[in-house]
Amino acid sequence: MISFSLRRFTTTSLARAADKSRFVPLSGTYPKGFKVGGLHCGVKKNGNLDLAILTSDIPGSVAAGVFTTNKFKAAPVLVSQSVLKQTDGVNVNAIVVNSGCANAVTGEGGMTDANLMVDTVDRALGNSRPSTLVMSTGVIGQRLPIQKITDGIPKLIASGLGDSHEHWLNCAKAICTTDTFPKLVSKQFAVNGITYTLAGLAKGAGMICPNMATLLGFFVTDAPVSQPALHSILKHATDRSFNCISVDGDMSTNDTISAIANGAAGGATITEGTPEFKVLQDEITGFAQQLAQLVVRDGEGATKFVTIRVEDALSYTDAKQVASSISNSALVKTALYGKDANWGRILCATGYAGVEVVPAKTNVSFVPSDGSAELKLLVNGEPENVDEARALEILEAEDLEIVVQLGTGGGAAAKFWTCDFSHEYVTINGDYRS
Repeated sequence: MISFSLRRFTTTSLARAADKSRFVPLSGTYPKGFKVGGLHCGVKKNGNLDLAILTSDIPGSVAAGVFTTNKFKAAPVLVSQSVLKQTDGVNVNAIVVNSGCANAVTGEGGMTDANLMVDTVDRALGNSRPSTLVMSTGVIGQRLPIQKITDGIPKLIASGLGDSHEHWLNCAKAICTTDTFPKLVSKQFAVNGITYTLAGLAKGAGMICPNMATLLGFFVTDAPVSQPALHSILKHATDRSFNCISVDGDMSTNDTISAIANGAAGGATITEGTPEFKVLQDEITGFAQQLAQLVVRDGEGATKFVTIRVEDALSYTDAKQVASSISNSALVKTALYGKDANWGRILCATGYAGVEVVPAKTNVSFVPSDGSAELKLLVNGEPENVDEARALEILEAEDLEIVVQLGTGGGAAAKFWTCDFSHEYVTINGDYRS
């Protein structure tokens, strides 16, 4: 008879997610000419904020968006794409978002509801139509309680919009679903001596995978930017931020990242190919990465924030593909949760990523977040005699970095951000609809 020993986990041995309220800003500096807010209109049964609106007071605002590649695109995704196509992204000056219901896989009725949200905002603002982008997030396959939303829109516009930090925070809270904290970031930067401001918010905690997922985000700036330049910058920034994160490997139906620029801070219009364009692109890319990392930190049940850095690939695309493969490996993610330095899982995910690797020159290491020396796990294809106590010390921390060098001599590198899989993730997603 073959006997088996069972590995038993106790509640005291399992990792716990840290309090993430420290990521919520207590103040902020926000772009000129924008007003935002949130209220509870009745989509959510728990009384939490569930309707958000952002508007620009400046005529001629330009907008851009990037959207899910899922075949079952939700109605608000299709409507927002249509608005941008009809307007060429010009004179689009508002965004409306509901949480609690995704309005996805809802047929023609869902399209009618999404269009009605756009029309209701445009009427309340006195806009030429269409001038509003629309987003929804929540449960798939259910119709919106559209009357509650259309009743709430004019109320929010009439008395709930403003430009204070509280207004921005309420807007961020109103787009949350399983998020444990609202994600809001703001910053200032200078171009040719003129100070410009960026503000952005995002939601997402589960169904997060490259090419976005149940991920909504929008950021705005008072910098003057042409619409083609804004679209180019948004695509570049998203490819290096929101498309470089993974919580659980599931891509949803509603993911949308949009941007609006109103030029309220003045200066010459920034166009592609200019030095100012490169400065703005770099600023927005770094800003988008900061927002995207907050989404990973709030991964459903996550106890760890993990940076995957892949180096010495033949190309950026190859490096990104390997980083994605490691980030989406359930075996890697569960090992991280269990504080198990099982680097074989990392190597396995590297090997099936489908890109050029030189096994005899491949290196793998853990880099701790406290700045202390890296822990080498694999050097030139040969396993190290790993100090398990040191590995456990690194894996006990909330933040760590995994570095993989592919040994190709190509020198290209990429980063991904991911988290672990915990028991709480199963609990959250096992009863999400209830």
